[in-house]
Amino acid sequence: MDPILQHAASVACAAVIDLHSHILPGLDDGVATIEEARELARAAVAEGVTAIAATPHVRADYPTTPEQMEAGVAALRDDFAREAIALEVLHGGEIDLEMLRSLSVEDVRRFTIGQTGRYLLVEFPYHGWPLALETIVFELGLEGVIPVLAHPERTAEVQSAPERLRPLVQAGALVQITAAALDGRLGQTSRRTARELLRLGLAHVLASDAHGRNVRSVGLARARNAVGDAELSRYLTRSAPGAIAAGETLPGRPTPTRSPRRLFRHGA
Repeated sequence: MDPILQHAASVACAAVIDLHSHILPGLDDGVATIEEARELARAAVAEGVTAIAATPHVRADYPTTPEQMEAGVAALRDDFAREAIALEVLHGGEIDLEMLRSLSVEDVRRFTIGQTGRYLLVEFPYHGWPLALETIVFELGLEGVIPVLAHPERTAEVQSAPERLRPLVQAGALVQITAAALDGRLGQTSRRTARELLRLGLAHVLASDAHGRNVRSVGLARARNAVGDAELSRYLTRSAPGAIAAGETLPGRPTPTRSPRRLFRHGA
């Protein structure tokens, strides 16, 4: 096969969707400039990412509005088109639990991934277990919105008892784990917890939570390899994120082809 065609085929086969990033310039603690956004985008494309959700923080220290997010997405789409960066930018937001209660139903829907009105990225707190979380999952469900819990593997309460997430998942919530946690860039405790969530069937999406070159750069290719199971990796980075981006029901989770103890590559 022609080398160019072979490369194109390999990229197509490896295409992934990244549902958590801070790629909108100047809105939060992510990229600061359009140049940094382009750099992050090109790094994502090089790893086979074809679509990325722009999910700026929506919380007290970064009170991003739907209008700011939408304007940022529109600006990036135009810029990437001019720069020939083949990366689709999706609407979204990473919503703090406290801020969530102050948002109107309309604003919540505008912050859903891809603005389908169905899946909302919710920031799992880094400290403590939010007592109202079960209620929030229930209340969002009444509005037809499914919360996607961002990076719970980085919280001590989940690290000490990953099974604690099961009632939330059974109630309809989904779980997103971070690439840098799974491949060890965030330390052994986060890696061990991310792996355990996968083993328990309590993780549905693998995403970068990329903030730029120096803070959780994309790294999805390495994390996908760390899964060690091709079907599960495809589910976490293509099938499930694709359904979420389209506002569709998630496909069935594949049964691992390896026993749980051998699910992950040695040294990954």
